[in-house]
Amino acid sequence: MLNLKQELEIMMHLRRDGRETLTRISNATNLPISTIYDRVKNNKAGFIKRHVSLLNFAKLGYDCHVNIVLKVGKEDRERLREFLLCHHAVNTLYRINNGFDFSTECVFRNMKYAEDFIDQLQDKFKIKEARTYHIIDEICKEVFLSEPLHVDLVCGK
Repeated sequence: MLNLKQELEIMMHLRRDGRETLTRISNATNLPISTIYDRVKNNKAGFIKRHVSLLNFAKLGYDCHVNIVLKVGKEDRERLREFLLCHHAVNTLYRINNGFDFSTECVFRNMKYAEDFIDQLQDKFKIKEARTYHIIDEICKEVFLSEPLHVDLVCGK
């Protein structure tokens, strides 16, 4: 049975590079490949939500990256949620607090598409307040629990 530190070491290697080979993880952690395979397989229903690739949207022609926080009337909250869940420009959607209902990260080809999207939201829903933040530069993303050297810090040692 693996201890928490060993479990975290495996997960941290996968967080840093989801395509890391089990052999390399085995060499770095001194755990048998079969143990690592079993832990990854068993954690698909536990720690691991899903395997994804992080894309460089700008290289795909999507140069406008926007975070929008929204406050909406209670009567429109569920309709707005469903709309955002289905909209092709929405990359991430959160339900939030402190006076707002949703925070969404959206990706657009350019600023015109972003402005059209915001206009569409205001036309379709009773938006009480919307704040838009254009992402100028992505400094880091998805780095929490991605450095196996920090496993002792995470475990509280």
